[in-house]
Amino acid sequence: MTRVLSALVLLPVVVGTIWFLPPWGTLLLALVAAVLAFVEYAAIARALGARVLGGTGVAVAAACIVVPTPGVGIVLMTALVVAGAMSVAFGEPGPHALADAAASIFAPIYIGLPLGALAAVRDGAAGDGRVAVLLLLAVIVVSDSAQYYTGRAFGRRPLSPSISPKKTVEGAIGGVVCGTIAMAVGGHYVFQAPIWAVGLLGAAISLLGIVGDLFESLLKRSAGVKDSSNLIPGHGGVLDRIDSWLFAAPIYYVFVRFVA
Repeated sequence: MTRVLSALVLLPVVVGTIWFLPPWGTLLLALVAAVLAFVEYAAIARALGARVLGGTGVAVAAACIVVPTPGVGIVLMTALVVAGAMSVAFGEPGPHALADAAASIFAPIYIGLPLGALAAVRDGAAGDGRVAVLLLLAVIVVSDSAQYYTGRAFGRRPLSPSISPKKTVEGAIGGVVCGTIAMAVGGHYVFQAPIWAVGLLGAAISLLGIVGDLFESLLKRSAGVKDSSNLIPGHGGVLDRIDSWLFAAPIYYVFVRFVA
């Protein structure tokens, strides 16, 4: 019941922000999600024995903002320099030095850039950017739901038992098939690209969503935690909710910008 109520509260906020507010509203939503996800990421990193160095949160937010501009390279290079300088200033020689710097530099790439890509699609997509963003979210929801129900009905072979024992090969196939169909149908009305290209996009998004989900599960299992946080009752943390988006958004952004 708690899970359903949380979804009923969150869904109108996300959809309403994307649909009714100007592009800056979607960027603001992405920034809030990036900050909350970063806090959860930093906690997981600490549980794994790595320190996320100071200034990393700013780099995550900056990466989220500058995705559609050449400034993204400057942000990432600055994050590299700052992480290295902080390691020298406050660190001591030891096996943790590389892990700390790597965990800090990875945060803006893992969290900031994909969420910034979603905001960039809302702002710069040909046609109606609102529809383009909501289409991606809808395809991910369809794929995730299909994975769950197909897996429950037909699942026999574990997909990745050491990372996520409940995921099955059959469920993944169902998710990819349904995600491909959802994108082919919806994308036919949104993009000018041929339907086979839109279908391939749907398959890629579904596959990458599964990989993103498994990657976050790998981090949590390695850290010995069930959820990234308890921020969203019944759903875990923000990182738990957006893990599929983080891997699917970059390829969607490339498609919208250069193909569609």
